[in-house]
Amino acid sequence: MKIAMVGSGYVGLVSGACFADFGHDVVCIDKDQSKIDRLHEGIMPIYEPGLAELVDNNVKAGRLSFTTSLPEGIAGADAIFIAVGTPSRRGDGHADLSFVYAVAKEVGESLLGDAVVVTKSTVPVGTGDEVERIIAETGTKHRVSVVSNPEFLREGAAIGDFKRPDRIVIGAGDDFGRDVMSEVYRPLFLNESPILFTERRTSELIKYAANAFLATKITFINEIADLCEKVGADVQDVSRGIGLDNRIGSKFLHAGPGYGGSCFPKDTLALLKTAEDYDSPTRIVDAVVKTNETRKRAMGRKVIDALGGAEKARGKQVALLGLTFKPNTDDMRDSPAIAVAQTLTDAGVEVLAYDPEGMEVAKPMMPEVVMKDDPYAAIEGSDAIVIVTEWDAFRALDMKRVKELAKAPVMVDLRNIYRPDDMREQGFTYVSVGRNGVAGHLRRSTD
Repeated sequence: MKIAMVGSGYVGLVSGACFADFGHDVVCIDKDQSKIDRLHEGIMPIYEPGLAELVDNNVKAGRLSFTTSLPEGIAGADAIFIAVGTPSRRGDGHADLSFVYAVAKEVGESLLGDAVVVTKSTVPVGTGDEVERIIAETGTKHRVSVVSNPEFLREGAAIGDFKRPDRIVIGAGDDFGRDVMSEVYRPLFLNESPILFTERRTSELIKYAANAFLATKITFINEIADLCEKVGADVQDVSRGIGLDNRIGSKFLHAGPGYGGSCFPKDTLALLKTAEDYDSPTRIVDAVVKTNETRKRAMGRKVIDALGGAEKARGKQVALLGLTFKPNTDDMRDSPAIAVAQTLTDAGVEVLAYDPEGMEVAKPMMPEVVMKDDPYAAIEGSDAIVIVTEWDAFRALDMKRVKELAKAPVMVDLRNIYRPDDMREQGFTYVSVGRNGVAGHLRRSTD
């Protein structure tokens, strides 16, 4: 089949390269000439493990190409995917659908034959209806089926998620759309990947509901971690204890500094706004959003406490290890590191940082932070070391060298990647999340 992928960002490029690897003929389209030029040179606009090799292999095989011309790119396409950005709109938190609608209009005006138009971008309920209306208003005489096909890709593991998905959701209202999408995903039938066909609005809501639920799990275990610190429990054991219940599951139960990234923050906000528009309050999601934002700054205050409090922290130096919202990506969107660094600099703390992939993206977002070339350069002379992102490079630091370079052997591990007993035996003042309480010295609220 011929597939056109409009948008060559994270979702569009990964999806397009994977579809090409399945054997489809794929054209990735983007208005950004510099991005297309770099792709022609084999330079990826994002960091994603394995993506450069996948793109290169399929370009060489003649199955994957790039263009800035939408009419040229969609000519003869059986399926046209819309995979452009839907960022939170300034002011009200609604998803900004202007890019989606602009693509829909140009697609309608440029169609040369029947086609299925697929919203791959994360969009609020009812967006497909508007896309369908916009295309119809262009006056096209060709048969068009507008389908919803949300993505469920984890940054850092996107290629594996695409090729071995736990489910494929397709919202289609007619046989034409269902048949074409079945053929698009036919290569995955061999893997027996479950395909769920639904109505279009249901498909759109599934994406938001899934992300909101996962965000809720993260926020829930973070609050339990705070309670663990007060009562002398270990949040990692609590996570294991509840995660072994197959009704709950173990994933997304790792305590930390809060969620970030391209999906959870904007999708939970968009869901709140949709619920507000339909007068159907989602109070749990509202609490999740507020609690998560509060937590990020609280992690900065946790570091300040480890430095001896606000008065003693002023003028001290802290090494931040990890800036991206998660490992194996260069994505800085809503990363907890931003709020942690801001809280520290507001308190008069000098912040030095290192991240294996995210520093170029981080520089304009964190102008007061000094970027270093390796973790040890950031650690040198520091009064505290803070692990914000659980990159593999930070899991086996040379602690003898760390202790020699640091001004004070204080580590605040916001990802719980080290064992408290091991760190204390090596002479560190070690602070982690949800594991610092001492049994027998319980502090109960008197309220």
